[in-house]
Amino acid sequence: MKKDEKKELRSESSRPDHTINSPEPGPYRLHIVHLYPDLLNLYGDRGNIQCLRMRCKWRGIEAQVTECNLNDRLSLASADIVLLGGGSDREQQIVCTRLQKVRPELHDYVEDSGTLLAICGGYQLLGHYYDTSEGRMEGLSLVNLYTKQGSPRLISNIVLRNETIPELKTLEIVGFENHGGRTYIGDNMPFGRVVHGYGNNGKDACEGVLYRNVIGTYLHGPLLPKNPHVCDYLLQKALDRKYGVRLSSFPALDDSLETNANRAIAARYS
Repeated sequence: MKKDEKKELRSESSRPDHTINSPEPGPYRLHIVHLYPDLLNLYGDRGNIQCLRMRCKWRGIEAQVTECNLNDRLSLASADIVLLGGGSDREQQIVCTRLQKVRPELHDYVEDSGTLLAICGGYQLLGHYYDTSEGRMEGLSLVNLYTKQGSPRLISNIVLRNETIPELKTLEIVGFENHGGRTYIGDNMPFGRVVHGYGNNGKDACEGVLYRNVIGTYLHGPLLPKNPHVCDYLLQKALDRKYGVRLSSFPALDDSLETNANRAIAARYS
């Protein structure tokens, strides 16, 4: 992407900064690429970018954010974290047509353990196809899954539990789902088991998918501010791939506000 096409996402926070001294040797820098926020940004998905940036800043990690809109040239050569948000079926089809042209680069990024968070419509695009009432939308086949349109829409606050991944076991995962698609992930590992809500298809008690360093999920809200452990999981994957450094070597954050909010939501619906 040309330099003048890059857009830095700016965020303000009234919360006092945490300690921001990086461990030696620094500096550390992560490049976050937000794909098509002009089309895919339902239910506050942009808040995931803000959360990633702030949790980097509080640790002294520089976070560069590049927005790639529909007419921009996509390059993942320097990407460390990629976000693909949710949108309507129409917007999803527009993005899917665009992404088909750069599928090899996306495939190579995923298979090279690139970190990617795909929400709702973005999650559906990871698979082989999405069957809708207007026909089949061919997916990117980055992950072995598929989606079929169903009725009624699955709308609910949702609580998940992941008892497999150590970093995700510390808290339950909470969010909001609103989707007509029923997604089937085969033998892949789910993002979590449904404690409350519907999940991928309302039948198998699974939600989302974990594949290499990819998280696909229907959780809006946005996801990461409500789940600091999920945000840190993504940051850890990116730091390990780029620098081979553990997140625990950075200054610890006071997550009491986030943790209390997460537990209050989980308790309400569990």
